[in-house]
Amino acid sequence: MRAVKTPPPAAVVAELLGPAELGDEPRRLNRIDPRETLLAAVCAAGAAVLAWTLCRFLRWDGPLPLGLIGIIAFAGIYTAAVRDQLGDEASTDRTITLLISLGAVIAGLPVIFMVGFLVVRGIGQLRPSFFTNDLAKSGPLDPRGGAKHAIIGSIEQVGLAAFVVVPLSVLTAIYLNELKGRMSRMVRFLVDAMSGVPSIVAGLLVYAVWVAAFGFSGFAASLALIILMLPTITRTSEEVLRTIPDNLREASLALGAPQWRTVLRVVLPTARTGLVTAMLLGVARGIGETAPMIMTARGQNGTNANPFKDQQSDLPLFIYNLLRQPDKRQIARGYTGALVLLLVVLSLFTLARVAGRPRKRRS
Repeated sequence: MRAVKTPPPAAVVAELLGPAELGDEPRRLNRIDPRETLLAAVCAAGAAVLAWTLCRFLRWDGPLPLGLIGIIAFAGIYTAAVRDQLGDEASTDRTITLLISLGAVIAGLPVIFMVGFLVVRGIGQLRPSFFTNDLAKSGPLDPRGGAKHAIIGSIEQVGLAAFVVVPLSVLTAIYLNELKGRMSRMVRFLVDAMSGVPSIVAGLLVYAVWVAAFGFSGFAASLALIILMLPTITRTSEEVLRTIPDNLREASLALGAPQWRTVLRVVLPTARTGLVTAMLLGVARGIGETAPMIMTARGQNGTNANPFKDQQSDLPLFIYNLLRQPDKRQIARGYTGALVLLLVVLSLFTLARVAGRPRKRRS
């Protein structure tokens, strides 16, 4: 019996596409030539002139209409120019790439503006004394005032809330996704309902139940943060657990492991990175809340390291109170506090990413 020769893949592709479409050097659509960069610059200049002319003619003032008209004009001019130079297929590829790039730039502009604005307004008061002093003995004109009391309050309040919320949320997510008990539908409904609760309502609830009986404290603020953080971490953890393949669970059960051991030794280690991200989202949800803090922690200018007694400040209250002052130095301190809050969130994000990395197995 004679063996049948199978043609190589390149020959099959050449036969299907034909010689006109598959030449010796196929053109790569995703390769950008320097001349295309020059073409994009010329199109951008033409779009800017066209947008400025239309805004002057229609008497539309402000950067928003100018930017919108400029983006639309640039997309149209660039698409037509690329179609004329490279053809329809390359024009479609470049247009989609352009739209995706513009979407990414537009989505990142608010973040870049916010970070730059806080750095410019808050870097002037950012010195070591800002982290070692409070406002108990500092007047409006005293340069030694800092946010030590607010930083301690934020760490304690968010730490207490995370200490309660993280295990409770993960256990709830396991119940909803792994056990799927009779109450899972009601529990999921309650979690979804809690995710829509405004922060001021959480503050009012804690004020009526706890503050009215025991007074303002950092622990009361933690109770409000628990209400706000619980649905975020629970829903995110549930979605993370859904991404774990069922093959891992079935393999563990087939080896004779009970369900609790499968969840503990297989599901949770596999979902560790996603669960850390869920915890990060919950902390980010609570660390910047201001409205519940006004009705629970109240705030003060001195340092109170005991979250279970007396009023306690935190960074959102520190920023809120100082930005309402008429003095420029106090307002500058408020912007510095906002910059510190941003740095704290970025630090937590970095630590979460490092902790969520998969461990390398030793050979």
